Amino acid sequence: MTGNSGAARTSPAVSTLTATAIVVADMIGVGVFTSLGFQVKDISTGFALLLLWFVGGVVALCGAFCYAELATMFPRSSGEYNFLTRMYGPAVGFMAGWLSATVGFAAPVALAAMAFGQYAKAILPGAPPLLLGLAVIWIVSIVHLRGTRQGSTFQVGFTLLKLALIAAFIGVGFARGGGQPISFTPTTFDPAQIFSASFALSLVFVMYAYSGWNAATYIVGELADPRYSLPRALFVGTGLVLVLYVALNAVFLYTTPLPELAGQVDVALISGQHIFGEQGGRIVGGLICIGLIPTISAMMWIGPRVTVTMGEDVELLRLFARRSHSGVPTAAILLQCVIASLLLLTQSFEAVLDFVQFSLTFCSFLAVLGLVKLRITQPDLPRPCRAWGYPVTPMIFLSVTLFMMVHLVAVRPFQSLAGFVMMLAGLLLYGVATNQARRKARKARQP
Repeated sequence: MTGNSGAARTSPAVSTLTATAIVVADMIGVGVFTSLGFQVKDISTGFALLLLWFVGGVVALCGAFCYAELATMFPRSSGEYNFLTRMYGPAVGFMAGWLSATVGFAAPVALAAMAFGQYAKAILPGAPPLLLGLAVIWIVSIVHLRGTRQGSTFQVGFTLLKLALIAAFIGVGFARGGGQPISFTPTTFDPAQIFSASFALSLVFVMYAYSGWNAATYIVGELADPRYSLPRALFVGTGLVLVLYVALNAVFLYTTPLPELAGQVDVALISGQHIFGEQGGRIVGGLICIGLIPTISAMMWIGPRVTVTMGEDVELLRLFARRSHSGVPTAAILLQCVIASLLLLTQSFEAVLDFVQFSLTFCSFLAVLGLVKLRITQPDLPRPCRAWGYPVTPMIFLSVTLFMMVHLVAVRPFQSLAGFVMMLAGLLLYGVATNQARRKARKARQP
């Protein structure tokens, strides 16, 4: 059932720069450009709003510290599939891998592609958004099918362009904006807002915007020197996004009256109109559209690596472990591309995201909990990179993640139950695969 602990590298090693670009690109999607409008409905001071995004970044960094220890202890690509297999056994690991390989990455790809199509209308008003979304999924997939070197160049290039455009937006926003009655310094009114239920609930949605901080762990087996490059990719990538998120939200608040933002989804577009005038919507729409390309690319890169690793371990999935002569996991990339395309065509990906969110959060919770477990039960295991701030950092991450799961169960009980059923389906498939492998082994032993 279980194969080798790590496959031999058959493709060029991934650099620290590329791994960092994957983290940044995977994190910065549409969340930061849309969620502030719902936060200002209940939180009205600039300091409290920016603190919300700062706290979210700190929690993401706590997760990155913990995952850096796990990934350098077990340097095999596939993220939670590898971690949970090592810490809780192959059944739990398979469950996590099943979620990632089926919809965990495909649904966010479909959502990003849909957003790409919608924002592209600002540049190409006559083009059908659905076709634009499908086109970007397949074009990015073709780039990654050509090889790791081409994928790396594409990923780094578009991520740097994305960062340059965001930096330009922030700079121009602060230069042209202002005049809004909002202050970013603490006031006597802030403690009441910071320690309110609204602040805690808003943190849940901020954490969704920070998801992707663990992206480099899915390709740790392809890194040239995981002990060096993996921690740096996680820390630099997550830290950079934290700074950008705080600065972006500061620009939104600095340039736009709060009543115009309250309850609105298109926060960046509204702010862009205040900064750039009538053409602001087109400019910001183009910025977001370009920025979504490396986001889709990052998920089309790392998602298939989970399927590859599962195929190396599970005979039932052996097809997806195959690589081309240049090391490209062709079948795994095509599988995710097809699933993402089908979700986009059926427009069911938002429902999928709703129920898979609980499951994916649960897997991250189990991974960090497993780190604590290993520190207690196996303290002598080699740890090339130890989690900074232990045990405080894992406790912070576990507390916030547990709160998120409780909130999801309370607010979306049906979707959370569906996510639980999805996990059970993974365990059932593991049982089927295990029984099949046992029957085959028995037949092989028979004379």
